Amino acid sequence: MRPSDFIGNTPLLKINEKLYAKFETYNPSGSIKDRIAAYIINDAEKNSKLKKGDTIIEATSGNTGIAFSMIAAERGYKMKIVMPSNMSEERKQMMRLFGAEIIDVEPGDFDKAISLRDELAIKNGWFNTNQFHNPLNIECHEKTTGVEIVEQVKNIPNLLSAFILGTGTGGTMMGCYKTLHDVYPKMKLIAVEPTESPVMSGGEHGVHGIQGIGDGSKFLVDLKKVDQILLVSTEEAKIRAKELMKEKGIFVGLSSGANVLGAERWIEKNNPEGIVVTILSDRGERYLSCL
Repeated sequence: MRPSDFIGNTPLLKINEKLYAKFETYNPSGSIKDRIAAYIINDAEKNSKLKKGDTIIEATSGNTGIAFSMIAAERGYKMKIVMPSNMSEERKQMMRLFGAEIIDVEPGDFDKAISLRDELAIKNGWFNTNQFHNPLNIECHEKTTGVEIVEQVKNIPNLLSAFILGTGTGGTMMGCYKTLHDVYPKMKLIAVEPTESPVMSGGEHGVHGIQGIGDGSKFLVDLKKVDQILLVSTEEAKIRAKELMKEKGIFVGLSSGANVLGAERWIEKNNPEGIVVTILSDRGERYLSCL
């Protein structure tokens, strides 16, 4: 058995009477991004796009890079990571320990990271996993995360009123939405993004500290299906993440803090009849220098 054989089937934690959260830290490298990394690599292997010893390249804020680095290590691939230089050192060190090489671009510049990834992939013949525009990203969550949530909430007596989470690529949001909306057609889809970079809300891209969301573009998100966009600042996300650690023993990162806080605010304002589900995206150890 390999680490990637244990991806998925993560618990659904009860945060309060109305709010439940998918505990994605249970995945082998510690984040929800293990799901798409395995899904994309499995597809590439199945279709003979990869062979042992090949080089994989991806642009990332961190978690996807860690996930791909883990899978590259277990399967004998070389891994190149392109990422903004302001991402946490803990994340970079985890990737390096898996054997990945990191190529830095300017702070917060995901468009540059993506364009450089594409350029290097073509120039060197490296396999581009293309998470920001890969339909397999959506398909993965449609067939795994979303299905798991449906199975887990069916034993909770109330309806699913909303699915609320921050977006990086948008794959988790759109994939889960496809599955959840089929079962709960009245469910609301709510996006969370950083106050400092309110791109989906119509504002300007800015540098922020909620690594993993608000990457500066809409990517895979279909805004026509999003009912509302909530703003959470880096400081608010940091405070809520620390509270989850100290008050509930849930050791998670800043995007999880943003997801929980955004969901709690929506619940307080809307008093839904049913429950709300969000995502606890990753473990907190990769943010120690940020907290």
